Amino acid sequence: MHKGNLYVFTGPSGVGKGTVLRRLLEEVPGLFLSISATTRAPRPGEVDGEHYYFISKEVFERKIAENAFLEYAQYVGHCYGTLERPVEERLAAGSDVILEIEVQGAMQVHEKRPDAVMVFLAPPSMEELSARLHGRGTESEDKIRRRLETAQHELEYQANFDHIVVNDTVEGAVGVLRELILGARTQA
Repeated sequence: MHKGNLYVFTGPSGVGKGTVLRRLLEEVPGLFLSISATTRAPRPGEVDGEHYYFISKEVFERKIAENAFLEYAQYVGHCYGTLERPVEERLAAGSDVILEIEVQGAMQVHEKRPDAVMVFLAPPSMEELSARLHGRGTESEDKIRRRLETAQHELEYQANFDHIVVNDTVEGAVGVLRELILGARTQA
């Protein structure tokens, strides 16, 4: 049995990462979406070990000291991170593993795991990204403006990625990613 490949998947807020990944997971067997650990409390309907690994701040800090994370960060007062052991277990079992994380976390993983395949999902344009964020109808104009500023900064990191996939359409982006993953499997 061959060892699976590790894919680091990132892109700016509103680019469609969740939609593209949901479809990709439906279409490509043997893919596993990594589950992050967090110190925040579960939201209604969230299940420990399915949506997140919910752990205390003390346990999270102990795991940092034990070098147990591939990447971690603090966001709005809570810690989030990717535990290395579950990822390694899935890879050893032959599954391809996808980490859907922020750009800074992706850079941490790249440093720790240079064999990881780095994939950046980009919008067709900043105008289209703005239209998508506005189209959600879930955030204030100020929050959208901040997300667009962050996106502009994140786009500067594209050169650090192995593959840049422009999300013109969900079908097109999924097709490119499917071919990337299946092509890597035939070379293994």
